[in-house]
Amino acid sequence: MAKKNIHVTGIDEIPLPKRNIEIVERKGIGHPDSVADALAEEVSRALCKMYIKEYGHVLHHNTDETQIAAGEAAPRFGGGVIIDPSYILLVGRTTTHIEDGKNMKSLPCKPTALKAAKNYLKKTFPNLDADSEVILDAKLGMGSDDLTGVYKASGHLANDTSFGVGYAPYSITDKLVLKTEEFINGKLKRKLPESGQDVKVMASRIGDKITMTVACAMVDKYLEDATAYKSAVEQLYGAVLDNALKIVGSQKTGISLHVNTGDDYKRKVYYLTCTGMSQEMGDDGSVGRGNRCNGLITPYRPMSMEATSGKNPITHIGKIYNIMSKLIADDVAKSIGGDAEIRVRLLSQIGKPVSEPLTASIDIVTAGADADPKLPKWKGEAEAIAAEWLDNLDKVTELIISGKVRTF
Repeated sequence: MAKKNIHVTGIDEIPLPKRNIEIVERKGIGHPDSVADALAEEVSRALCKMYIKEYGHVLHHNTDETQIAAGEAAPRFGGGVIIDPSYILLVGRTTTHIEDGKNMKSLPCKPTALKAAKNYLKKTFPNLDADSEVILDAKLGMGSDDLTGVYKASGHLANDTSFGVGYAPYSITDKLVLKTEEFINGKLKRKLPESGQDVKVMASRIGDKITMTVACAMVDKYLEDATAYKSAVEQLYGAVLDNALKIVGSQKTGISLHVNTGDDYKRKVYYLTCTGMSQEMGDDGSVGRGNRCNGLITPYRPMSMEATSGKNPITHIGKIYNIMSKLIADDVAKSIGGDAEIRVRLLSQIGKPVSEPLTASIDIVTAGADADPKLPKWKGEAEAIAAEWLDNLDKVTELIISGKVRTF
């Protein structure tokens, strides 16, 4: 059995959910950074499926550099207009041709990418005309010989010296932020189509009180005037607060909610958009500038700055180890139970097997850990779980290609 270099440590420390201060953020699916993440990942998944169909397995690619340049819009009550479409550039390295016997076979990478991106925009953003209100472009070329060489080598060899990070379980603040955005961009849309997809949720917990700030782009065509706008924001406030109280449940957690605090009714300043997306005029976007692969931005937790979306799911550590770290942390947290906080860090070396990290570090964080008689048992369980995931890289790849794990 290959050496996994797994190190499990008991940390005698108060887990974050029990500490006094916590800050958590989520950029919703319509935020330009999240749109860039989503398109990069959709393109990668589409390429994976095309490669499997054409060649039998996934070929080398990385599409994690998608860029969005905001356009220009003139929103107004009753319905405004897009003046200049936003520009989306799908950037990456792909395998555009392969040797097929004595012949060179070209592969339809750009059409595959453009189709996947447009389909996602049409499916996800009903107030955006993906044919006329965005310009889609793709610059996808062959990768360098050194990285494609690592990819082609026997076995799964890491294409970078990098690390991935994950933690579990979610705190109540984590859950509140994640589920609030999912609620606004999910069930609420049926009752309140005035709410757009560009949603940001920020929460600050001090002790047992959480202050949550929600910024939600509103769609102008559903709002005839300022009175209708104010009413829609009030409905949004009430629905989000009711849902937040359900999430908190019986826990003794107070919630203070603020919605669209940038509005200034006296000066007639409103968060009004044509498409429900700020990329129509106000904001650019890039892959990796938003949520980590657990769906959140968590400055009080260990995080990797690596972009997860768009990287290939075979050899790219920036994707595989970040997602795997979260999967390991989740499983360890479920296995040992209780209030322990699990932190996982996986470090690779370029050209070495992905299944054999240079360091696999698992911290079990709980007050009095050193004296806890269950710690040796927990360490054994954690090591076995990590080894199991590292021995089953194909399972992680399958989860990624099928879209069963989030990347942003």
